[in-house]
Amino acid sequence: MHKLAIQSERDKPPAVEMHRFRLYIAGESVNSVLAQRNLLKFCETYYPNNYHIERVDVLLSPDIAWAQGVVATPMLVRLSSTPNVKIMGNLNDTQQLINGLICING
Repeated sequence: MHKLAIQSERDKPPAVEMHRFRLYIAGESVNSVLAQRNLLKFCETYYPNNYHIERVDVLLSPDIAWAQGVVATPMLVRLSSTPNVKIMGNLNDTQQLINGLICING
């Protein structure tokens, strides 16, 4: 005799939301390179294997930057949850990232 296993919604593990970010950079400028490196390090530490970073080079795609209201680079935008958070600079202040990306988790 075969038993049929039925899993209720209550028994399912909660879905883990992928942490999605968009990083606006200006080519290979020092601050753009630092921002990319610092964001990658932050994500590997706090969201291992659960993040996606989209890079937008405003020098190659100025229309996208203009449409999104990007006035300076580097600029990080959290896309995965509300409220959307924007952080400017090279992202070297880990506490600022924690406050902006983890503590204000809408």
